[in-house]
Amino acid sequence: MLGIYTAAQFMREIFHRKPLLIRQAIPGFKAPVDAQRIAELATRPDVESRLITNFDGQWQLKRGPVKRLPPAGKPDWTVLVQGVNLHEDAAHVLMQRFSFIERLRLDDLMISLASKGGGVGPHFDSYDVFLLQAAGRRRWRISSQKDLTLVDGLPLKILAKFKPTEEFVLEPGDMLYLPPSVAHEGVALDDSCLTYSIGFRTATHQEALADFYEKFAESLEIPGRFSNLQTEPTRTPGKLPEQLVADLAALVERHRPTREDLVLWLGESLTEPKPGTAFTPEAGSLEQGLALSRQTVASYSGRWFFMNGLSWDVSGNDAKLLRQLADAGQIDARQWRSASSALQEQLNYWQEIGWIQPHAATMASPARRNPARKTG
Repeated sequence: MLGIYTAAQFMREIFHRKPLLIRQAIPGFKAPVDAQRIAELATRPDVESRLITNFDGQWQLKRGPVKRLPPAGKPDWTVLVQGVNLHEDAAHVLMQRFSFIERLRLDDLMISLASKGGGVGPHFDSYDVFLLQAAGRRRWRISSQKDLTLVDGLPLKILAKFKPTEEFVLEPGDMLYLPPSVAHEGVALDDSCLTYSIGFRTATHQEALADFYEKFAESLEIPGRFSNLQTEPTRTPGKLPEQLVADLAALVERHRPTREDLVLWLGESLTEPKPGTAFTPEAGSLEQGLALSRQTVASYSGRWFFMNGLSWDVSGNDAKLLRQLADAGQIDARQWRSASSALQEQLNYWQEIGWIQPHAATMASPARRNPARKTG
């Protein structure tokens, strides 16, 4: 998909650095999720969607479910459907083409369905994105400008002073890669224009530290209490006690987070499913092989295996099998037979709650809600 670049060259020279236009990244590409299906997904309450219109030059945003779209022939509207890979098998399969990037960096596949003239205005994203044209044509204009000031008072984050320096028209199979903070604007040139956006997000430093210390504090069990021992009367009752400051500094030093604390938080937080994610248990035997469900996220580090926000301490051949599951997304019949009885029991339980599925059932029915998701 990367044109003249190998995956290694792309990651070394392009990714997170500069834009890249790739003509016919997927030659003869046919949209695996078509306009009718996107319109249907937009009506569902369990699917995140937004309808954006610019009728008569007035930007409007309506959050889904979108019960009725504007007429197909009416220009200047766009419906955006998030997380299509969580609901559609074909979208989940498409995402596997991007496995040259760590899966934990992957956010989702958003699909835009637009009428002629539809778009979301000039803007910038804070993440890496691949824009794959799936149906119709879309004109993209991009800019390396540093001024990212937004227009006040709009429901969308639209740049106040967009100054494009390059322009491309993408047809089905073409793809445009953009790193963070590159100003861009996409406008549909045809009705029923479909653009697939594959996004790779990262948290801000503020978000990461705030969440880490919140979870780290929850895991601590620290006995004791600060002492009120005072041997002399004070002449400065308003002063912060120096001994209390020293005691707190010593307490913080004794309970500094370790590398393992960081690994556990990263593994659990980065595999945590998005709110509202539903899992579908599929019947069948795992003995013929198994695979992760399309909603499941798995990872590992050292002796730890992570799945859907939980962690397990594993070793030996079982650890090897679970790493294979995280990397390849599946385990074959031979590998299943080599698993310990304890791991086989755990895998059967994960099947019961829909986290994994028999290999033949991996691309099966749409997801149902499972309120008892986080157990074990």
